[in-house]
Amino acid sequence: MKHFYLIVNKEKENAEKGAEVISEYLNSHGCECLRWDSENPGSSEYRYTDRKQVPQETECVIVLGGDGTLIQAARDLAGRDLPLFGVNMGHLGYLTQISREEDIVPALKELMADHYRLEKRMMLEGRVVSEGATVAQDIALNDIILSRTGLYTLKFDLYVNGELFNQYSADGMIVATPTGSTAYNLSAGGPIAAPESSMIIMTPICPHTLNSRSIVISPESRIMMKVSGREEVEQFLSFDGDTVVELRKGDRIEVERSEITTTLIQLKQVSFLENIRCKMRQI
Repeated sequence: MKHFYLIVNKEKENAEKGAEVISEYLNSHGCECLRWDSENPGSSEYRYTDRKQVPQETECVIVLGGDGTLIQAARDLAGRDLPLFGVNMGHLGYLTQISREEDIVPALKELMADHYRLEKRMMLEGRVVSEGATVAQDIALNDIILSRTGLYTLKFDLYVNGELFNQYSADGMIVATPTGSTAYNLSAGGPIAAPESSMIIMTPICPHTLNSRSIVISPESRIMMKVSGREEVEQFLSFDGDTVVELRKGDRIEVERSEITTTLIQLKQVSFLENIRCKMRQI
């Protein structure tokens, strides 16, 4: 690899210092390392990067932040098929590859020498249909979540491939990818899935029944949730905790596998189980 692009979450401690180390090292070793200036006029719609500013010849996007920064970068660059390499400046960092300053230069050497593997991660596509028209549509690397504010319980019907699966009274529903299985899904009692696998995980949030459990279905399945219940309930749909769409009674939520994938660069030959075990110790 010779052409690199930096995405930096300035809110993370030492992220700027790490960016300087990376940029100086790569540029001094015959590589091109560019960075988007988030203070440029007209760039307010993006949190960390502007996809139009990333050159076509870019071979690797290095993301300095945490899992949230990497997920946002994947959303911003969706469809560009650019490999992402995460440098953890956050807490757990399930998606990032390195988390110590002393590991940065050795990792850059591996990238420059093409000693890595690419891992494809599935994404979800969701849309909100209101009165027969699609009013919102987005993608997610981690999860698409039906939730609410206030104290009222949500009521909704869940369909899989056109067949009614269950009627829920709950605080919401998490529809997660394997990548998102270690996020909110895990906190809500859902299963952990190998990140490179293909499946859709549905986990109800605080269901008001004794028999509601997570469901794991084929990645080719089509999910539909129909919002019912009371008009005064404030409910919404979120995509990776970023895009938020307000919902009304009668709205329909459709979720399926996206044709777009996220590509992550992997350097370490660490098994999925070992990685989970190490991360769990940090909680």
